[in-house]
Amino acid sequence: MNMNNISLIGFMGSGKTSVGKELAKLLPDMELIDLDSYIEAMSGRTIPEIFETEGEAAFREMEKSALEDIFLTGELTGSSYILSLGGGTVTSEACRRMIRRNSTCFYLKASIDTLVSNLETWPGDRPMLKGGKSLRSRVEELMTTRGPIYEKTAHHVIKIDGNDYLAAAVEIVSLP
Repeated sequence: MNMNNISLIGFMGSGKTSVGKELAKLLPDMELIDLDSYIEAMSGRTIPEIFETEGEAAFREMEKSALEDIFLTGELTGSSYILSLGGGTVTSEACRRMIRRNSTCFYLKASIDTLVSNLETWPGDRPMLKGGKSLRSRVEELMTTRGPIYEKTAHHVIKIDGNDYLAAAVEIVSLP
């Protein structure tokens, strides 16, 4: 396990960005990187624009390239950072391997009720939630496939119901 870097995984609305911000306060020597923001900066386009013009497969390839840049080849290589990943980043085997090998990975595990509530409160523009189904049924459908992948990828599982992001960050920092 690489204890120099922390990766946060979990479904959309699980609090990865919020916990990442709290971790950055607790660990001021570590830089916080939001993978979606990193991809947007590198591509000059928003995530919804990428999905709309090139599709999900192209976006997943961009995620993989971004992780390679951060972990293996880029200017951040050798730095210590907190990486907030997109909800679907772990759907790629190559991404899962990089995450596990190059960071300590924490799955922010939230109940369906918490996820739906958070996504209703902060809807954003989330391409993976489009498709005509109710928000709850789409979350349930995606979590059926992603839940086991999150569990398998993570070194540690942090329960995040209740939205106490500071408590989750403190729990992460206090683990050996």
